[in-house]
Amino acid sequence: MSNRDYYEVLGLERGASNEEIKKAYRRLAKQFHPDFNKDDAAAEKKFTEIKEAYDVLSDPQKRDQYDRFGHQAGFNGGSGGFDGFGGTGFRSTGFGGIDEIFEQFFGGMGGMGGRRRQPGPEQGDHLRYDLDITLEEAYNGKEKVITIPRTETCPDCDGKKAKSGAGVETCSSCGGSGQQQYARSTPFGRFVSMQVCGTCRGEGVIVKDPCPTCSAQGRVVQERKIEIKIPPGVEDGSRLRVSGGGEAGMRGGPSGDLYVVFRVRQHKLFQRKGSDLILEVPISISQAALGVEMEIPTLKDSTTLRIPEGTQHGATFRLKGYGMPHLRGSGKGDLRVKINVKVPRRLSSRQKELLEEFAHLSGETVGVENRGFFDRMKDAFGGG
Repeated sequence: MSNRDYYEVLGLERGASNEEIKKAYRRLAKQFHPDFNKDDAAAEKKFTEIKEAYDVLSDPQKRDQYDRFGHQAGFNGGSGGFDGFGGTGFRSTGFGGIDEIFEQFFGGMGGMGGRRRQPGPEQGDHLRYDLDITLEEAYNGKEKVITIPRTETCPDCDGKKAKSGAGVETCSSCGGSGQQQYARSTPFGRFVSMQVCGTCRGEGVIVKDPCPTCSAQGRVVQERKIEIKIPPGVEDGSRLRVSGGGEAGMRGGPSGDLYVVFRVRQHKLFQRKGSDLILEVPISISQAALGVEMEIPTLKDSTTLRIPEGTQHGATFRLKGYGMPHLRGSGKGDLRVKINVKVPRRLSSRQKELLEEFAHLSGETVGVENRGFFDRMKDAFGGG
């Protein structure tokens, strides 16, 4: 067991992060590993010290004990303590050989041999379907049937790609692993990497008697009708996931998912803002001045709105509960009715006469205005 400070062994400060500890160990392990320093007892001893320090500092519990009690907290072979090395022999406590070091830090390149990986099940691709709906459908919710083309497992060969069970043979190039070894020499030695087999393209088998239905693809394109339920209150851009509604998987893997993206079309009357609806209602000057009770449309039916006398252009009235259903939760938003006072473009002689009389009674000037802007402002705000 080393008596040197473990942080000093790895060339680190005491506040070093886990990533810094890992990088320091990786660098020093490559430099002093016995496989790279044959018959060098000093390098082996140095690596033993480095490995001991890494085992302690990379374990949160052991590091905490070491930070508090130092080497006095360590004991050989006990649970929860520091597992050191006895004598001059090298023994593994997790990263014994150079193969395991590169497996941990370099994604399984392997050292002197390399490791084979069998091709396994692969999930199918996800699909997206954009569905146009009306605002009324988004308000009420609805069940719809959509038709999508997607790949499915071939019904004749059950995804095995061969016409018969005897039509599939193990690939002789890779021995059924789907991968081939490629050796290369480096300053650290000879390394073997694994690549997809070029003969079977990673499948591990060769199809001798291909299925005529899928042409040895294992999958075929089918049009499927899928029933979906549009939830009330759905918004433009909302997604609905249909589990297993996507492309078929490979080698027995699960199907992907289908994502239905809702596109809510613009309405000719209503604008939407979250769960609220906005409706512009035109009224005449006389209706705005005298007030009016009128029927206005909603997405459900209609309702009556009382517009009081003296209503100004742009005034907004809120009708609670007449908006869109909340997509998550109960209740509905509101309907906001915005008043748009319309000024007539053409008047009859009698209408002009009455409006001129109204202006005279109101002390207003029509036709040519001789007063300046600020004079009119003072009159409007009651100035002298």
